[in-house]
Amino acid sequence: MAGAPLLLGVEDVRGGYGEVDILNGVSLFLRKGEIVTVAGTNGAGKSTLAKAVLGLLPRVSGRILFEGADLVGLSTEDRVGRGVGYVPQVANVFAALSVVENLQVVVGVKDQRRRIAELFEAFPLLAERRRARAGSLSGGERQQLAFARALMTSPRLIILDEPTAALSPAKVAEAFELIARLPSLNVSVLVVEQRARQCLAVSQRGYILDGGKVAIEGEAAMLLADERAAELYLGRTEKRHS
Repeated sequence: MAGAPLLLGVEDVRGGYGEVDILNGVSLFLRKGEIVTVAGTNGAGKSTLAKAVLGLLPRVSGRILFEGADLVGLSTEDRVGRGVGYVPQVANVFAALSVVENLQVVVGVKDQRRRIAELFEAFPLLAERRRARAGSLSGGERQQLAFARALMTSPRLIILDEPTAALSPAKVAEAFELIARLPSLNVSVLVVEQRARQCLAVSQRGYILDGGKVAIEGEAAMLLADERAAELYLGRTEKRHS
């Protein structure tokens, strides 16, 4: 994907809440069709970066280029209208509404019926449970619904904030399989994730944040093999002893 067009470019982004900077000059990029992981320890600035791209961070400097246009200063609604989708870590579905109602309440969809039909084809389990209340779904089913809601507006970029955080260990692998499928739905993916190894395994590239800065970046396979990254950020795999 090295020759694919640049979709997102974050350039020297700083910002936070109040007078305290959480991001201290983050730069990264994402090409069309890519899955890119943003990893790091707690407090490294991963979710803050996601909020900065979405326009949810109150104070931001630097440039956030989406398809060449700077998003800084635009509202979240304007960014969504330009083709940026978002799945937050929590509160990502309406528990009291049915599966189909969760999709129907998304605004800004030109042909809602056609789009829902397309997403039910992409997520057949949701089609089977279309009349079920979202609150009755399993964690994995609810995550599928959250993804489908974010895809209703046909975004070209979707940002996932800790997509496996609320899932049982048995459902985590299914979530990463689902993430790996997203580019086939004509969307590129920026994933903020604590389970860095598993996320990098389905990504093309990754960035590891530390102290609000990019500490290590590169191809996913390179990061997984990097001794420093393994020691400091990714967690070493267990070694069997005979």
